[in-house]
Amino acid sequence: MSPFPRPDYRELSTYHFDRSPIDVDLSDNTNQWGAHPAAAAALMAAVDEGLARYPELYADALRDAVAERLGVPAACVTTGCGSDDVLDSAFRAAAGPGAAMSYAAPTFAMVAPLARMNGMAARAVAWERALASPETLLEGEPSLIYVCRPNNPTGHLAPSLWVERLLDLADTTGPLVVLDEAYVDFGADSFVRHAVERPRLLVTRTLSKAYGLAGLRVGYGVAAADVAREVEKSRGPYKVSRVATRAAAAAVRDREGWVARTVAECVSCRERLTRELRTRGLSPRESFTNFILFRAPGGDAGADSAALRARGVAVRPFAGAWDGGRDALRVTVAPWPLLERFLEALDARLTELGEAEEAL
Repeated sequence: MSPFPRPDYRELSTYHFDRSPIDVDLSDNTNQWGAHPAAAAALMAAVDEGLARYPELYADALRDAVAERLGVPAACVTTGCGSDDVLDSAFRAAAGPGAAMSYAAPTFAMVAPLARMNGMAARAVAWERALASPETLLEGEPSLIYVCRPNNPTGHLAPSLWVERLLDLADTTGPLVVLDEAYVDFGADSFVRHAVERPRLLVTRTLSKAYGLAGLRVGYGVAAADVAREVEKSRGPYKVSRVATRAAAAAVRDREGWVARTVAECVSCRERLTRELRTRGLSPRESFTNFILFRAPGGDAGADSAALRARGVAVRPFAGAWDGGRDALRVTVAPWPLLERFLEALDARLTELGEAEEAL
């Protein structure tokens, strides 16, 4: 009898971080301006249609809306229950006996677990090494390479020429390159048009960030038609609900220009917050996303985030994500009144740390 669970599952754990209710939650990079209004209207209409029947097999209405918005063939679009569902499906399609995936780290926390869940060996390459030489991501002959651009949690943007070099290498040696563009709306150039032309590229996106639909769990991917078809086979039917399909399709079309206006306000607040963090000596990283990573002021991200939470503000701690393996905090950009609350809590923490240092 085969063991349950399979041996390599025993080292995995469920995804967890503190999401208990709090006054100001700036920990998860969701849209602090709310949900796309067109999605909210479509959501109510979809509910009125009734919920007793299955949705479309492969979310055709959403696929067509994405294809229309991006100017790509519908056959090149695949959808899923969040972009991590598209990632999971791509990993599963690439997995096989002895398969491996490589990724530039630090990055999205679910990447290595998703690889292991699909029986793949996950190999991390430090961003510094990867950017110096994209060839390092192809060492060990991986079946799949994952790159987050702009990257979570650092917020940086890998150069376009570097991505093109990586894709050229992949085209000749075989691995599928998955380019995660979850944060592309906040100030980055996109490779989505390249995806329909490149034989080994899948670009993934989510509606959880700029479109404000994290609660619906909708994502999509764009690739050459044959690649998109294999990912579709891997993820199976009925993965995007009827109401989510309708709401997401309305949001993607964005006929009112709501996304552009919201993103512009987010970017303005991001730049203002960056300046405020610099005046406090916290060395925020330049960000192309809707969040900012900065040095943990007390050196212990867990203690620093707990101190902010005690003052009603949640941020995300990252151990070892700063230069030299030091700790960092990640704060989601929000409307300025919420960021003022964050800065008040941060200033109280800095005062607390200063007083503790003086007492030594």
